[in-house]
Amino acid sequence: MNLGRDWQAQVDEKGRLVLPPEAAARYGLLPGAQVRLDANGDDLRLRRPVTQLAKLYVEPTNRCNLACRTCVRNVWDEPLGVMDDTTFEHILRGLHVASSPPNVFFGGFGEPLAHPDIVGMVAQTKALGGRVELITNGTMLSEPLSRQLITAGLDTLWVSLDGARPESYADVRLGAELPQVLDNIAHFRDARRPGLNRVPTPHIGIAFVAMRRNIADLPDLLRLGRHLGVSHYSVSNVLPYTKEMCSEVLCNGSLTQITYLPSIWVPHLNLPKIDLQADTREALYRVLRGRENVSYAGMNLGAANDRCPFIEGGSAAIGWDGGLSPCLPLLHSHTSYLGERPRLSRRYEVGNVNQVALSELWQAAGHIAFRQRVQAFDFAPCTFCGGCEMAEANQEDCFGNEFPTCGGCLWAQGVIQCP
Repeated sequence: MNLGRDWQAQVDEKGRLVLPPEAAARYGLLPGAQVRLDANGDDLRLRRPVTQLAKLYVEPTNRCNLACRTCVRNVWDEPLGVMDDTTFEHILRGLHVASSPPNVFFGGFGEPLAHPDIVGMVAQTKALGGRVELITNGTMLSEPLSRQLITAGLDTLWVSLDGARPESYADVRLGAELPQVLDNIAHFRDARRPGLNRVPTPHIGIAFVAMRRNIADLPDLLRLGRHLGVSHYSVSNVLPYTKEMCSEVLCNGSLTQITYLPSIWVPHLNLPKIDLQADTREALYRVLRGRENVSYAGMNLGAANDRCPFIEGGSAAIGWDGGLSPCLPLLHSHTSYLGERPRLSRRYEVGNVNQVALSELWQAAGHIAFRQRVQAFDFAPCTFCGGCEMAEANQEDCFGNEFPTCGGCLWAQGVIQCP
């Protein structure tokens, strides 16, 4: 895939920046689009306009065959279901009329392979011309199903692996066995075909949820991934849905340390690349826990703060029932813990594709206004404050923002990540 490294822009005689058509189309930089600019030292960053739908998460079902220790289904009371043919047809119709088909990611709060027609869903979506990805726990990835998904045109298969040893994996993924899942991935790897530049396709990715109980497995997981032909890794902190899981969190200090907050009120420290070894580890650790705004080899460690990966990526999410939300965290109502305090995230549904066309829901004035508000991110800093009752829900905040508020969202602080 062309990542744009060879693209060249020009400044015309009137001082206007002229982009290559391919770059403009890929990032939704069409005539009339409003684009936010960020200045960062020698760089000037153009942020994707909120008018472009570039990626759509589709939840085939919110049911699952496992009972993982980390799962929200342990505590929620949301209705469970499977996307029906009519709902999916409405989604396909909405994708078909798009000027440029968005990437489609099959995944949500359930196991996509539990949908009886998941292969057909992948094939019909791929026929529209965009990229198609899917995430699975890997337990249902049989050899016949692997071949069918590959034939259907799947571009990337993500597998959730939260341990590199049978004991640590089974401790999180209750009801699953690591050797069987690894065998399933190996069969999928072997069934792939040579793609562009003879790179086998579909690509294989691993999604790892980091906790105190499994973080020591991460190096071994990378080793396993090399053997399995993995080309992408996505590591996230755990989002605790129960009080017991709060003890597994690895990021409490990161949320409160000013090190990761880009601010004009603190000194800026720009570190070069340095070997992490016995005589540097302690010094680097103390620097990172200090009171400076730190950059490493020119990359600001606070650059991920107050940046919604879904809005910045031009994303939306559709639940199994057809409800459209701006992001995965708002797809279902749920309670999680922010520090030691429970926080309710209430579902925000823009509309339902069974009643309103996907394009209309995406272009709805209220939805655009919400995406603009999130891109500006003028929300109360609930993630590292959390000191008042308004932080206990996404209903409103002390800056005067009304539902849904995003100041307590850990995705927007680079703490929780989705592929």
